[in-house]
Amino acid sequence: MWRKLFVVPAVVLFSSLFFSEAHVSYDSRGISINGQKKILISGSIHYPRSTPEMWPDLIQKAKDGGVDVIQTYVFWNGHEPEPDDYYFEGRYDLVKFIKLVQQAGLYVHLRVGPYACAEWNFGGFPIWLKYVPGISFRTDNGPFKAAMQKFTTKIVSMMKAEKLYETQGGPIILSQIENEYGPVEWELGDPAKNYVQWAAKMAVDLGTGVPWIMCKQDDAPDPIINTCNGFYCDYFYPNKPFKPKIWTEAWTGWFTEFGGAVPYRPVEDMAFSVAKFFQTGGSYVNYYMFHGGTNFGRTAGGPFIATSYDYDAPIDEFGLLRQPKWGHLRDLHRAIKLCEPALLYGDHKVMTLGSSQEAHVYQTESGACAAFLANYDQKSFATLSFWNGKHNLPPWSISILPDCKNVVYNTAMIGAQTTQMKMTTVSKDFSWNSYFEETAFHHGNLFSVVGLVEQINITRDNTDYLWYSTEVVIDSSEGFLKGGKWPVLTVLSAGHALHVFVNGELAGTAYGRLEEPRLTFSNGVNLKAGVNQIELLSIAVGLPNVGTHFETWNAGVLGPVSLSGLNEGKRDLAWQKWTYQIGLKGEFLSLHTVTGSSSVEWMEGSSVGRGQPLTWYKTTFNAPDGDEPLALDMNTMSKGQIWINGQSIGRYWNEFKASGNCAACNYAGWFDEKKCLRNCGEASQRWYHVPRSWLRPSGNLIAVFEEWGGDPSGISLVKRQVDSVCADIHEWQPTLVNWQLLSSGKVNKPLRPKAHLSCSAGQKISNIKFASFGTPQGSCQNYREGSCHAFHSYDVFQRYCVGQESCTVPITLEIFGGDPCPGVMKKLAVEAICS
Repeated sequence: MWRKLFVVPAVVLFSSLFFSEAHVSYDSRGISINGQKKILISGSIHYPRSTPEMWPDLIQKAKDGGVDVIQTYVFWNGHEPEPDDYYFEGRYDLVKFIKLVQQAGLYVHLRVGPYACAEWNFGGFPIWLKYVPGISFRTDNGPFKAAMQKFTTKIVSMMKAEKLYETQGGPIILSQIENEYGPVEWELGDPAKNYVQWAAKMAVDLGTGVPWIMCKQDDAPDPIINTCNGFYCDYFYPNKPFKPKIWTEAWTGWFTEFGGAVPYRPVEDMAFSVAKFFQTGGSYVNYYMFHGGTNFGRTAGGPFIATSYDYDAPIDEFGLLRQPKWGHLRDLHRAIKLCEPALLYGDHKVMTLGSSQEAHVYQTESGACAAFLANYDQKSFATLSFWNGKHNLPPWSISILPDCKNVVYNTAMIGAQTTQMKMTTVSKDFSWNSYFEETAFHHGNLFSVVGLVEQINITRDNTDYLWYSTEVVIDSSEGFLKGGKWPVLTVLSAGHALHVFVNGELAGTAYGRLEEPRLTFSNGVNLKAGVNQIELLSIAVGLPNVGTHFETWNAGVLGPVSLSGLNEGKRDLAWQKWTYQIGLKGEFLSLHTVTGSSSVEWMEGSSVGRGQPLTWYKTTFNAPDGDEPLALDMNTMSKGQIWINGQSIGRYWNEFKASGNCAACNYAGWFDEKKCLRNCGEASQRWYHVPRSWLRPSGNLIAVFEEWGGDPSGISLVKRQVDSVCADIHEWQPTLVNWQLLSSGKVNKPLRPKAHLSCSAGQKISNIKFASFGTPQGSCQNYREGSCHAFHSYDVFQRYCVGQESCTVPITLEIFGGDPCPGVMKKLAVEAICS
């Protein structure tokens, strides 16, 4: 094997410190930056999934949440949409994004790939790559390796030119080559093994001066670090003893697909998995995602991936804190950093404390000590005896003791507030105009051939839409014309959705789903004697982003196509003459732009079509006051696309209702993407993010293309804001502040926690909906009193909180008028309304 030392002499000014030599290195215990070994907390923020105006706030919120590193993919198809035609502006201004991270005092992990996956269209590959002669993706193939090396070198050279590697004084401390290739290698065999060796050597030879990683790649060649992705990675260890244990994707939730329920991951389990990773020697964890953002335009992959990429991340799609996830993880990061000296330099011992309980202890010769007490039982509390102390742990939880004596944090005991959000209407009753997209062909992007064609070969993914049109001649002697059953038209398609028109009328629709994008349309159709026009609108809903042999993937109507129930039996339509039109007339005319929309005559007032397929709608609105995030409520529409001032928000598909099991979800026990779900029976996504930076003060154009038929009068512009805030805290719940006071010697008795409630800026607490100190039941927005209740509970919060933007209430017996039930472990539950 070949090696390179990741040390490059340089003079660096970073985080206000001077170093005579800048370098990034690693050993089995962690990453060292300029000679200082660190426990690193990282969070994924993908720059194209938010706007440049959002970036500084997102980065700061990540930093405030305890993040040290921002991790991002590089999106090849966004940066090189055509060969040698590079784009690094707007949402794709990678250099600007990295420099903003540096200005915030954080590091960067740059996942060059250049394969991303990421539920991104075509996995991040540019579509033109599919048509390079002789290409075979992600294997030992000359044309693919040449293109991959060229783009990787382009990105590395750009980073070097901007002095963005840590060895140059920049923030980039890690890079990634390839992505989750292990399963592909297993399938492809020896050519894939050769490709891994080539990719690793190619990357290291670029001389970045910082380590490279490969995730989900057990045979990553030295000095590449192999890393783990998953819901849990405590079990993982790198392939060599001198490499650190790194978790590149700790999944904070899961993506949403059209037609699927919305997954969420309880923060208790998220924290449990991260604590378990660090207790077994982990040194770097990255939350995928820390902010998921939005699949603007046609960037969503899958197929069938929703426009929202919220991912149940600590910062939501709109850039607001998701509480308690953000706050509980922030507290976890603080607790882990208190353990840093012991974790990085201490000897590790494991002690069995019960059938499902254990302790992980790290202790240095100099006296640093940290312990993790774990209760793996999914149903029962456990009382653990450890170092002359007793500790009560909830099910499926880990307590962290940064001094091996006092608990500062438990993964299942949340001290952060819970925030309930609401969508408030700010504009509705828009004055809509409509324009009907005719099925007949009207522009130059058309041609005719005998037989069926593959969709992406023709559209080159410049549009979701491809029309297939043919004629069917029906003799007047056909039996069905005399009162029999209509003939059945059967169409098989590789996906992803299909609208069938017969003589200009919608005859039906069919569509696949993420697990099976292929579809079959088979319906009776109303044909007349003579010439009938069969028109098929084939629709792509994002290109696949994961798998092997990208060059072979296809979409569209590939057949067979047949008509049965005729006098002759079945007629094969696949091999007759078909005419094709690329895209929609409205796309050709750019009806989604101010200039293009003026090129046709629109219907107004009572003439505006409702419930009609293939309809364009437009209206204008003024930007609302304030700075709250905005969205369009599309609940009365069916399927299509949305633009604001010519910029695409993305696809919507409200008619495809979410399926799944949305039963109550307990945090305890192993998590997977189907365990905890919301929105069953509803639209997978109802609200579509409208970035404020896309708006002008007045006259903003909304353009909508509706495929199936919807009611635009129900569309409204909403703002996202805090509805209520809750706290649910046990009377002896450990906190970092209390531990610091005790360890400093400033106090010598146990301290009770405090409840912290905070509305968003510009809001105040207007009312206390619920408050109970005792044994309250339920959860936020659904609390109820238990058998024990302090009668002054409401009074305390009325006095401390009403009229304030935020408030802090100590959870003491005195403040609530005494002990309402001696001998019983009590807690506080409170919900305050923000307005």
